[in-house]
Amino acid sequence: MSNSPTDRILGIDPGSLATGIGIVEARGSRLTLIHLETIKTNSKLSFALRLKTIHEGIHTVIEQFAPTALALEDIFFATNARSTIKLGQTRGVALLAGAQAGIDIHEYTPLEVKQSVAGYGRADKKQVQSMVMHLLGLKTKPDSFDASDALAVAICHLNNFSTRKKLQQAGA
Repeated sequence: MSNSPTDRILGIDPGSLATGIGIVEARGSRLTLIHLETIKTNSKLSFALRLKTIHEGIHTVIEQFAPTALALEDIFFATNARSTIKLGQTRGVALLAGAQAGIDIHEYTPLEVKQSVAGYGRADKKQVQSMVMHLLGLKTKPDSFDASDALAVAICHLNNFSTRKKLQQAGA
């Protein structure tokens, strides 16, 4: 990866009960974990208050770590329409936080994320987590699959960004 020293990507795995947040920085071909957390909300709170909690958490992370871009998973089509709508609303507050901060926003399908990180678009969460740990040199597992998925989204963006940059430099 031939990124500039300031490529600091905020990856988000949105969920209304648990939203994974991970910031990865690229310097040359080296990836470094900058920040990792899972924003957990209380299922007893109204949905609006859970969205507020998620938005505030993302906003705080953006202010504290100044990422250069935000990457998040696109909606996958679930069989439960209600869950899909809630996921869309959760993604909306993540998109809003990035837009309010004026940072670039990029979206990737779960298939693209898994392919980029694990080399296989149908990799399961344990395989993705294992590859994230390997790529970042982590000794311990992230505290949730949401957190490791957020890191995977950030890594996916860095991989895609690097490829696009190389193609531009080659005049393609």
